[in-house]
Amino acid sequence: MNKTQTITELARDFGVTTRAIRYWESHGLVSPAREGGNRVYSKRDQTRLKLALRGKRLGLSLAEIKDLIDMYDTAEDESSQLLSFLGALAQRRAALEQQRDDIEAVLKEISRFERQCREMLKADAAQPAAARRRKPRSG
Repeated sequence: MNKTQTITELARDFGVTTRAIRYWESHGLVSPAREGGNRVYSKRDQTRLKLALRGKRLGLSLAEIKDLIDMYDTAEDESSQLLSFLGALAQRRAALEQQRDDIEAVLKEISRFERQCREMLKADAAQPAAARRRKPRSG
């Protein structure tokens, strides 16, 4: 990457829209300098955007991402940042595991309903045609 980049170059390199970068900027995650009317992003901004996108992929909230990135800038050693990151990852893992458990429970329920419907269709098909016609209809 170049030492500085325009918003268009940054968007292209990171595979995001310029609007997305302006959004991150509005929340203080990147702070471009200005050259004339153009935004110019430093290596620091590029690193912060990379970290923000990584946090987004992990499903972290904007506040969590900002806290971790701000810590990256101010930490004298990495241990406090790493401990915070581990905490955020543990929370995200727990949330995803709960979602997985919920999805598995719903899939089991769907399978049960599918079996019941198939059994009802088999039972209905096994009845003689005359009995099916005489069956009172509800509704």
